[in-house]
Amino acid sequence: MIRDVHQAKLAAFLAGLALMYAVESLWPVRPWESPRWKRLGSHVLLSVINTVLMRFTVAAPLLLFVQYARDRGWGLGPHFGFGGPIWAIATIFSFDLYDYWWHRINHEWSFFWRFHRVHHMDTHVDVTTSLRFHYGEFALSGAAKALWAFLWGPSVAMFALCEALISLTNQFHHSNIDLPDPVEKILQWITMTPRRHTAHHTVTLRSRNANYATIIAIWDKLFGTWEEPDPAELKSLGLDFADERAHYLGLKTILLGPMRT
Repeated sequence: MIRDVHQAKLAAFLAGLALMYAVESLWPVRPWESPRWKRLGSHVLLSVINTVLMRFTVAAPLLLFVQYARDRGWGLGPHFGFGGPIWAIATIFSFDLYDYWWHRINHEWSFFWRFHRVHHMDTHVDVTTSLRFHYGEFALSGAAKALWAFLWGPSVAMFALCEALISLTNQFHHSNIDLPDPVEKILQWITMTPRRHTAHHTVTLRSRNANYATIIAIWDKLFGTWEEPDPAELKSLGLDFADERAHYLGLKTILLGPMRT
């Protein structure tokens, strides 16, 4: 079961990455400042390292814990006997709400920002940016997800679906594309769009510390972190440290990013 879940998640991840890479190749909104092959190579290498480390230290143990908790009836769902399509939708909303607050904590608490800042060191935003995370952030996130699973009680399959949806949405809103204004005005009320999430990657704190949602856009409205993208701010992405900007694709810069004071 767990092996099948791993394979399904990997297939969805690779399909989403390939699709958004192709789409942004055809309709890019921003010119790339670095050769795409360098960006792809650096971020894929980081992703491979993270995947190898995660497989045995976070991913597999987390799925085993989700199954263990489910078998023992832990969490709201098993305790009250909830199930069916409505409970599945509620689970997605619950997981996405957790993801909103986890993302926000990663910005507002200095210890967590040390790891998350590696993601924001990217001076450009495209689908490969969705691969750019420090292993330390993944490990901390795994512990937070275990707590959510303990409280909510999802099945392994439902948990994997939630993670896959988060991954695919991340790939979409990191992609170097922009939607026509009429589509943007409608879709931004439903989900996080590439334009709005790119604003989250600006050097400017006003928009960087905002727009935290992943799947469901309403969380930012509900909790006061909704900010409109500013075209001027969108011209400067990443973090405002000259040495990091010059070497942002270097594996040493990425891996040692949390150690910067």
